[in-house]
Amino acid sequence: MGIVTVSASYGTAGAEIAPLVAERLGLPFHDRAIPAQVAGRLGVPVADAEANDETVVGGLWRLVASLGTMPDPVGGVLPMAGVPDARAYRQQTERILGEVAEGAGGVVLGRAAAMVLAGRPDALHVRLDGPPERRLEAAVARSGRPREGIRREMVAADRSREAYVRHFYRSDPADARHYHLVVDSTVLPVETVVDLIVTAARARGMGSG
Repeated sequence: MGIVTVSASYGTAGAEIAPLVAERLGLPFHDRAIPAQVAGRLGVPVADAEANDETVVGGLWRLVASLGTMPDPVGGVLPMAGVPDARAYRQQTERILGEVAEGAGGVVLGRAAAMVLAGRPDALHVRLDGPPERRLEAAVARSGRPREGIRREMVAADRSREAYVRHFYRSDPADARHYHLVVDSTVLPVETVVDLIVTAARARGMGSG
């Protein structure tokens, strides 16, 4: 069936676009279920798994704060107390993504899935992005919340997610080389972006019907 990974920077409507793509392709949308599965495997509350999830800004800030004193995990050095938990959450998430790809497939939002599943012939990796000011305007328009609060949240999300991917995968999440399709969803209607992704996925033999 294949798997579509959607990397969405703040303000690009990823939470709206990804489930619509899944619906159009007749594939499962894997989002909230992933931290629940991680929690079950690690024997921790779902709230703990959600706090360590790549898509949660609050948890990412706690993780990023720890990265400054965290030994390089690539060399196999065990980090300081508390940080192995962050690695355990990440490793379980990777295992679940691999199982999804090997099984019924689906659409995954975030989780650095394009890096985890890089090179799979049955995957389509998508990046939703746009200039910061346009992403800010789009987020303000969607939420109706005060502009400065949204700006602070966007800066936090951008920095945290970049730090997460750079630390664990030695990659820049905005680098177009990681993706088959990069779309500026700040200048296109949601329906058009969904159409583009669905067309690309079907061209790679994904989806039902």
